Amino acid sequence: MPDGWLPLHDIMAVLDEECAVPNLRRYFANYPKPFTGSQFETLGGGAAALHRDVVTAEDLIAVQLLEVRVPAAVALELLQGDLGQRISDELRKIPASVDLSDKRARTYVQDGGPADRAWHLLVERPGVKETIAGKLLARKRPRLIPIYDSVLQCALRGRPGFWLWLHEQLRADDLRLIRRLRELRVAADIPVHVSDIRVFDIVIWMRHEGEHLSRSCPGLSIG
Repeated sequence: MPDGWLPLHDIMAVLDEECAVPNLRRYFANYPKPFTGSQFETLGGGAAALHRDVVTAEDLIAVQLLEVRVPAAVALELLQGDLGQRISDELRKIPASVDLSDKRARTYVQDGGPADRAWHLLVERPGVKETIAGKLLARKRPRLIPIYDSVLQCALRGRPGFWLWLHEQLRADDLRLIRRLRELRVAADIPVHVSDIRVFDIVIWMRHEGEHLSRSCPGLSIG
């Protein structure tokens, strides 16, 4: 496998494939295979203003829709302990309206930024893997924090620093990637609350999930 992230032109090639729109539709139609992740954003009201800075029980269930589980002891810390308060303190520093494609997004996702600090608070807890932490934060800030798992990591030839890397891709080439993601959302007629980065995640995940191997996977096949 080549070193480094999948080049932007290869990503665009995947997004331009004929299967991209049908795969988006299928993910949200839950047919013929039910995708519980299609309700990740909306369960219990999603990132509604009332609870946007607080981890709730609905958030813990929502991440299970993406096939991960917050350990019980950590869940209690988040719901009624100091960890939950510390995560809330960091979330309050992140506007709910900021998109990962915004120039100001770097302030929040860079090393030492509030999203990064919240992520480290989570992964320091026993049993909380990086994927779990990322998905929980994506539930609270779905426009800013992308979902990332082993399938995405393999497809994109991932290295550390996914958030910043994707931020840079979204802003590159006169926002070419953003324009394509929004075109796909319209073409697939999927809910308007689905963020640009969620469209990215779903298209790439659906494209590679079927061919992904748990070991020695060569990565996303292009062309």
